[in-house]
Amino acid sequence: MIREVLSDYRRYRVTGAGGPFGVIFMTQGFWACFIYRITHAGYCRFKNPIWKKPFHFISVVLQKIIEILTGISLPAECEVGKGLYIGHFGHLIINPRVKIGDNCNLSQGVTLGIKQRGKHAGSPLIGNRVYIGPNAIIIGKIEVGDDAAIGAGAVVTRSVSPRAVVAGNPAKIISMQGSFEMVRYDGMENDPERMASLVLREANDRNGDSL
Repeated sequence: MIREVLSDYRRYRVTGAGGPFGVIFMTQGFWACFIYRITHAGYCRFKNPIWKKPFHFISVVLQKIIEILTGISLPAECEVGKGLYIGHFGHLIINPRVKIGDNCNLSQGVTLGIKQRGKHAGSPLIGNRVYIGPNAIIIGKIEVGDDAAIGAGAVVTRSVSPRAVVAGNPAKIISMQGSFEMVRYDGMENDPERMASLVLREANDRNGDSL
């Protein structure tokens, strides 16, 4: 848990949230991330009913306080990788069954929701280093590939390829330039997965496959 909290903190520092005081006391997104890390750790650890019920009650209370203060609903049950960055104050809804990868950016107004029936019934799986713009909606059992970027106001109901940039309602691919310029984190210049993805983008550009 401590490693994940520190990775979230470093993302805010790298992205320009200011010094320690600015991140810890003035950044609502970090508050939501911090409470999520605590409650998720307890959710994974406490399986005995004797401990599970009281901790669940405490988790719900903490999460409701954060929802009131920030508008961000980040349930303990969902799975979030290291380095989560929530950019701005404002409502953000994440279904408990959602899975989010490492070093992702979530903007205000985002909904990651469940689809109750049909072909894509379920909740989204978000890859690593994904940028999701303001008021975007992603619903259903779909995958958003690594280094993808979801434009502001996009409604995504189908899987998104790695490095794709999508926008509109329904969302359509507008380029294959990815989220590389939008997602910043410590060590990104030497991250082998990111570097390999960049190489693929450059190869596609040379082959004329930017769209």
